[in-house]
Amino acid sequence: MLAQLGRPYEVIVVDDGSTDETPRLLAELVRKDDHLVAVTLRRNFGQTAALAAGFEHASGAVVVTLDGDLQNDPADIPRLLQAIEEHDLVSGWRVEREDPFLTRRLPSAVANWLISRVTGVRLHDYGCTLKAYRREVVKALRLYGEMHRFLPAVASWWGVSIAELPVGHRPRTRGRSKYGVSRTLKVLLDLIAVKFLLAFSHRPIQVFGLAGLLAGGAGGAICTYLAALKLLAGEAIGGRPLLLLGVLLMVLGVQFVMMGLLGEMLVRVYHEATGRPTYAVKQVLGGEQPEGRRRGDERSPGEGRGAQGA
Repeated sequence: MLAQLGRPYEVIVVDDGSTDETPRLLAELVRKDDHLVAVTLRRNFGQTAALAAGFEHASGAVVVTLDGDLQNDPADIPRLLQAIEEHDLVSGWRVEREDPFLTRRLPSAVANWLISRVTGVRLHDYGCTLKAYRREVVKALRLYGEMHRFLPAVASWWGVSIAELPVGHRPRTRGRSKYGVSRTLKVLLDLIAVKFLLAFSHRPIQVFGLAGLLAGGAGGAICTYLAALKLLAGEAIGGRPLLLLGVLLMVLGVQFVMMGLLGEMLVRVYHEATGRPTYAVKQVLGGEQPEGRRRGDERSPGEGRGAQGA
């Protein structure tokens, strides 16, 4: 099917630490097909790590991802490639999803609603692995933890153009899914981390400092009130729980502010040590261009729109 597209392509299969005959079979297929690349991980690192390994070894101008459980339909790839001509990221939307309602579709709908509301990137189906990315988008991503659920939201920080495309979905015929209702709680925790990274990763003082000022201010107000009672009314305040609360809030306020300052220092050290910019360039017209790049494969999303390949 890919050969009929009339453009160069490669197929990267990531074996996430399987214990069966998969590595041997992949080695045989690689010898027979020059377009196939097999990446075998030493153990099972999870879906996020598998996607990161695939992104790292991809060399095409467009990267298309899909699950290996045969539920994603490869016949949708040409449509994704056509749609990405006008966008930086195209996400699949399993409109007629072939999964159980209570254990899969309902938790997924709740998670998609939460992620869309919190991140501001509104998609119907964050969990669909069938997506198309421009090369400069995936090369700019740094994936860890369980970030695979939030790739469009994480990529949105770079100001990329995101579209959603209805795709087919097949019933699961082999294996057993590890996703279910229990995964919703993990999504909530990951969502908190993603929201913090998107909104405050470059300015941690604004979240920790604000929390510190609110806590310290509340504690100071409580202690001022109790001091007035002691000095003006002569009331005993030593045994009041409110005094402990006021002191605790003041201590927490100082700690939060210090955490924000330490976070600011870490952010600056990170960017100065790695040379990664705090901005993303879409296009530069006219003038003299800077001499080279510090990292040739870390182009900002939006560059290279004329590249071909898959």
